[in-house]
Amino acid sequence: MIKIICVGKIKEKFYREAILEYEKRLQKYTKLEIIEVPDFSLDPSYNKEREGEHILNHIKEKEYVITLNIKGTMFDSISLSEKLQEIKMRAGTVTFIIGGSNGLSDAVLKRGNFSLSFSKLTFPHQLFRIILLEQIYRSFKIENNESYHK
Repeated sequence: MIKIICVGKIKEKFYREAILEYEKRLQKYTKLEIIEVPDFSLDPSYNKEREGEHILNHIKEKEYVITLNIKGTMFDSISLSEKLQEIKMRAGTVTFIIGGSNGLSDAVLKRGNFSLSFSKLTFPHQLFRIILLEQIYRSFKIENNESYHK
């Protein structure tokens, strides 16, 4: 199972439609759960801590947690697919965490088993959710030796 915990809701219709498309595509390979936690609008350090508490409430003890972090390890698509295959062998649920605009709390980063970066660039959180879903989908296609655009 793949779980994605993210801060904030998707407001734009075109982002929601893209997310629904990848959810549909992923049904063939895995169960997918997307959990949205509230985005708080107080001072940045308080935001991260409050958001972090909400994120941690949705993580079970045996889940393998991958935090999305600009300082994390970068992979190409094939290496990411191999890493996900390795994790799925050890853990029933792979949980990805997408933080809010101020990043992830120290508590969430500490709970993470692995920190992953897609780029040194900064992406809007709504768009990044789609990028993550696309890469998860691509990973399953690679794992199953199915063709997919490059």
